[in-house]
Amino acid sequence: MLGFSVITIDVSAVNIALPAVQDSLSGGMAGLQWVVDAYTLTFAALMLSAGALADRVGARRAYVWGVALFTVASLACALAPDIAVLIGARVAQGGAAAIVMPASLALIRHAYDDARSRARAIALWAVGGSVAMAAGPVLGGLLTDSAGWRAVFLLNLPVGAVILGLLARVPVSPRRPAALDGAGQLTAVLALAGLAFAVIEGGHRGWTSGPVLASAALAVVSGYVFCAVERRQRRPMVPLDMLTDRRVAVPLAVGFSLNAAFYGGIFLLGLYYQQVRGMSGTVAGLMFVPMSVLVTAVNLVSPRLAERIGRRPVIVGGQLVFAGAMPALMPLAAHTPVWLVLVLLVPLSVGGAVVVPALTALLIDAVPGERAGTASGLLNSLRQTGGALAVALFGSLIAAPDGGFSLPGMRVGLLVVAALLLATAVLSRLALPRE
Repeated sequence: MLGFSVITIDVSAVNIALPAVQDSLSGGMAGLQWVVDAYTLTFAALMLSAGALADRVGARRAYVWGVALFTVASLACALAPDIAVLIGARVAQGGAAAIVMPASLALIRHAYDDARSRARAIALWAVGGSVAMAAGPVLGGLLTDSAGWRAVFLLNLPVGAVILGLLARVPVSPRRPAALDGAGQLTAVLALAGLAFAVIEGGHRGWTSGPVLASAALAVVSGYVFCAVERRQRRPMVPLDMLTDRRVAVPLAVGFSLNAAFYGGIFLLGLYYQQVRGMSGTVAGLMFVPMSVLVTAVNLVSPRLAERIGRRPVIVGGQLVFAGAMPALMPLAAHTPVWLVLVLLVPLSVGGAVVVPALTALLIDAVPGERAGTASGLLNSLRQTGGALAVALFGSLIAAPDGGFSLPGMRVGLLVVAALLLATAVLSRLALPRE
């Protein structure tokens, strides 16, 4: 739970520290986008095979490696002399987080043989992530205002030390043979990196510039090669036949759009609060608390709601609420009353949170038990990718020529994400089975 919490805090806390990072290291809007996406994209790409690594070397050993690397990378982030070093250290953090996530769940599986005890432990693990997401903006704001943005990364050092100390009392985990798909992993990384570079730099260099076109071509070619490699593998990292099942393919598409809207929204709001409204980091962080509390509460209610009315209505209805929340944010301006801003965030908080538990349960039930880990890893990977690409898109749209925050660009981005959510809501209604 500590490991899951610390890698989650590092997403939400850093968003609040971005204006301070820009003041300290420069780098412009593109630099801020890469500070976020270097972590998220590496996390997304490497999570595809991190579960196999945990099986191969043992969950405890993989967890030690992941936490140790995350702690060292956090120190490198805190000491970064320029934006390029910070981005490189964030890549290392993302790789470490990809190892920690599946290994943490594997440790729970090994620790609890009884299904009911294991379910309670996983629930605590999930609540830890929700609390971390809620606490991240507040901690990020407080630390940035009181000690500077580097303190956001230094916070990970004592937590990492505590985790490694506690691991000394954890028995060695069993190992089992697991194939590592190096070719598939490499092409997945190249495809995601090329796509992110094209979206981020396209808004700053121009969509027809040489580097942007080259990175887009790299993404297309790498994606094609990835599919070709996976078809030929005896034990592929991503079994492509699994994607032909609509009960798998639709949840993956929905997960992508949900995170695009949610994490794109957090990125936008963190900058809006500070750059448009002039709020301090602490106040900006506190603005996220009601939203985070709502998300946690709705996550807990969602399974019961799905039992009463069915998963498909919950998944479709939640997406429609979420889609409506995007244009509802379009009137935001420098002097919009704070109470109105908080009210407008209610549908954003409720829409996504009610969908995720039902979506995850539907996906896990749709695949054989031996593929549950693969399906879960693929869902989490696509969700992280959706968030990363939304940050890339929104950052390109809100970058004003004078270096400020473009409200018209924000509104265009909100409409794009609303259209994506509407499309996946229709897809869910048409393709998911009736329960």
